[in-house]
Amino acid sequence: MPTSEKPVHHELQCLYREHREWLVGWLRTRLRCHQQAADIAQDTFLRLLGRGQPVVIERPRAYLSTIANGLVIGLWRREQIERAYLEALAARADACTPSEEERALVFEALERVARLLDGLPQRVREAFLLSRLDGLGYAQIAELQGVSVNAVQKSMLRAYRHCYQLLYS
Repeated sequence: MPTSEKPVHHELQCLYREHREWLVGWLRTRLRCHQQAADIAQDTFLRLLGRGQPVVIERPRAYLSTIANGLVIGLWRREQIERAYLEALAARADACTPSEEERALVFEALERVARLLDGLPQRVREAFLLSRLDGLGYAQIAELQGVSVNAVQKSMLRAYRHCYQLLYS
């Protein structure tokens, strides 16, 4: 192991030893599930390990809870996306049941779309999804949202620009 990695691992081991139990307890109060709390705590430390560089942390608990909170939000988002997908699947008339692999691929794609649309205002996200997923025209979207067709066009332009910048910058 290169010498530059030794301090990183040592610092992370100390951080893990001193704060892991606290982090699991902190997460357990939010998630109400010990197993999920332990998994998110582990992912928090893995995220730090993946950085591969020494981190000077003045307030370790605040730092760890910030990383863990982001992971919890990601978990909740994935669960929300999965529920919405399963509800939509159950409501389908043809009631085809995708395989576990197909479901995992769909969840992954939906999560990527949700991450792409993060940061956009609700109305812009909604217009984009109504257009791209539901196949509605701008006039239909304008009527649903109670805005002009011009406003929908601007929302779509903003959404496309946002996605393009994230994908290609």
